[in-house]
Amino acid sequence: MPSTAATTAFRIAGLPAASFHHLFRLSDADLAAHHAVRYTVDAKPGYPDRVELRDAEVGESVLLVNYARLPEAGPYRSSHAIFVIEGASQTFDAVGVVPEVLRPRMLSVRAFADDGLMIDADLIDGRELEGLIERFLSNPEVTYLHVHYARRGCFACRIDRADA
Repeated sequence: MPSTAATTAFRIAGLPAASFHHLFRLSDADLAAHHAVRYTVDAKPGYPDRVELRDAEVGESVLLVNYARLPEAGPYRSSHAIFVIEGASQTFDAVGVVPEVLRPRMLSVRAFADDGLMIDADLIDGRELEGLIERFLSNPEVTYLHVHYARRGCFACRIDRADA
């Protein structure tokens, strides 16, 4: 069950499921043409989904795709590999709730301004994420946060103020 935080007004959302529907059920050869690879999950945890924000279950099919987390031109423009559960349809979107997929992992959290420039960053144990969210979002210059899985550097999710 996801944890809740009583004092921080934040919203965490997964990536839109519709962004990946065109890849679901393609042949492996067709996936390769999209620079994507299909895997059958063989361990949990190990394949964190970016749409439903949960660890894929053993036996589920996931797609490894490149995702442009900051596609805008600028010094922090970036893309990286992410996993998406094949067939994911329910995008995680909740206020004041940290999905369990973030809890057991070391996270890199990066705070960005409106212009896409990074203002602050820190590493944190996922079980302590709310405190860092509170600290970063208390800075009025911070517009949003990006969370990455620290070990491999993959984008995990975006965090915004709940009233944004």
